[in-house]
Amino acid sequence: MTRPWDSTSERLLRELAPQALGVVARRFRDFASAEDAVQEAMLAAFTQWPREGVPENPRGWLIQVAFRRMTDQVRSEIARRQRESAAARDVETATAAGDIERDTDMDPDDTLILLFLCCHPALTSSSAIALTLRAVGGLTTAEIANAFLVPEATMAQRISRAKQSIKASGVPFRLLSPLKQAERLPAVLRVLYLIFNEGYVSSIGAQLQRLDLAREAIRLTRCAKALLPDDAEVAGLLALMLLTDARRAARTGPDEELIPLNKQDRTLWDRAEIAEGIDLLTSALSKGSVGLYQLQSAVAAIHDEAARADDTDWPQILALYELLKRVSPSPMATLNHAIAAAMVHGPARGLELLKPLDSDARFSGHHRLDAVRAHLLEMLGDRDDAIKHYRTAARRTTSIPERNYLMTQAARLEEGPRGPEEKTTVP
Repeated sequence: MTRPWDSTSERLLRELAPQALGVVARRFRDFASAEDAVQEAMLAAFTQWPREGVPENPRGWLIQVAFRRMTDQVRSEIARRQRESAAARDVETATAAGDIERDTDMDPDDTLILLFLCCHPALTSSSAIALTLRAVGGLTTAEIANAFLVPEATMAQRISRAKQSIKASGVPFRLLSPLKQAERLPAVLRVLYLIFNEGYVSSIGAQLQRLDLAREAIRLTRCAKALLPDDAEVAGLLALMLLTDARRAARTGPDEELIPLNKQDRTLWDRAEIAEGIDLLTSALSKGSVGLYQLQSAVAAIHDEAARADDTDWPQILALYELLKRVSPSPMATLNHAIAAAMVHGPARGLELLKPLDSDARFSGHHRLDAVRAHLLEMLGDRDDAIKHYRTAARRTTSIPERNYLMTQAARLEEGPRGPEEKTTVP
């Protein structure tokens, strides 16, 4: 029996792809070839399912198709590659005994194992993150390149080299020891953070949010929390995601237009997610060691606990960003610190703190720097320069909702009276 193809089927495929990849990689012990096989199975699904319907067991369907691709490849190289030969014999024996079918009916969270495998010590941190975003998060190479601020061709080469490095290492597909988990955990958390960010603010396209990615990031982080229940940074990251995701329903209007934080209907915020996030954060902070994600979740909690935008405790947020800059310095930490300083000490101070980013090669051409500068210039009363930077930011972003919002801000300043400045918010 099959189910008709509908709007949820593509999301289903995205969710099932890493699970299928986990099973195939574990069975054949060849990550690079397994990913290629699963990609071929995905293409077959996109071709057949709209015409024939979604299979009753779509996960098993993907795994079986990928198994066949892998078996064909193994058999064609059996004389030259002993490892593939052994894997082929395993598959033939398991097929005869019916073990493969039983394996596809099982539902172990191979995705989490895959997550740690992608964060292999042979890879640089950036390569590990990029590979995992591709294999586990399902992002395109273009989306990952945008997140890393590098050309798409560069990112494609990086991902290809990362897959080959894992293949050459011969590391088996199984859950790591506690020591190995601890070594790879920072990269794993960074991956989850980037997947969530891409889901919360999509870097490319007509939609502001990609709920499938945000939900998958939260699901995987819950898995990591269950695996490492005493790790404060895992809890801090989960808290950050929940406290941020709680605003999702209020972030866009009926036409997918972006609604900035200070104009959102806070009655639409998910109070259950906020309560859970605050509980997680409180527990994590009680453990003593404060890290990057706990600090960011503390900022998110201050925003969520304010009944109105005007009630936001900006001095406390400024203090948290000052600490964050010391714990984990980055261009984004500098940017957010400048915004908080402007809200406490005035826009001139915020503009002064932005200046170092102009010479930072990682960030100098990023649209968010121009968007923040435009906002602070508007607060200062410099409408002409604000319009210029709003337009520059709109030109540089690849998100259509963000572009529309920024162009609207520029148009509003052009058409409005030359009176006292109107309060705005950076998206």
